[in-house]
Amino acid sequence: MQLMDIDKQTYRKNTNLVIMGFVASLAILALVFGALLIQLFGAPPSASGESTGNFHLNLIGVILALAVCSAVLNSQKQKPFLKEVYYVWQLKQLHNQIYRKLAKIKQAADSNDQTAFIILSFYFASLKQVYTLDDNTLTLATVDSDLNQLNEKIAALGLTITPEQFDPQMLEQI
Repeated sequence: MQLMDIDKQTYRKNTNLVIMGFVASLAILALVFGALLIQLFGAPPSASGESTGNFHLNLIGVILALAVCSAVLNSQKQKPFLKEVYYVWQLKQLHNQIYRKLAKIKQAADSNDQTAFIILSFYFASLKQVYTLDDNTLTLATVDSDLNQLNEKIAALGLTITPEQFDPQMLEQI
């Protein structure tokens, strides 16, 4: 995966719209599906005010709403409007994969493994990008420090390593 330049304003605006749209759609569809299921299959209301036992129908309504919202979002992920949002989502998934192997990757980097250097270079550069886009300024200094230390080590070894060399298949090699 290659790092892309992302316009922070567009990313933030689109992310907020997607989140708000997803939550609103989920809430509305859950209510509609729940009401429809209760209308079709629910227990009649009791005169004494006891519980009708329609919890399972409401839960099924929420699950159906989640499935519909997820399917719609998945079908739209390649549209230009979601380009930045989907790109950052993919980066965050890669971060999780790398983080699970980070101890092994750092150990390989201590042994001057070039693949580990490439993975770490991509990891730190992409973390910096995501943290900047999400305004995560608390950990940005740590990432900058880690990236600088890595670049110094790479330069001291006389290697040419860039984040663009990263391929997700490299994670299987470590």
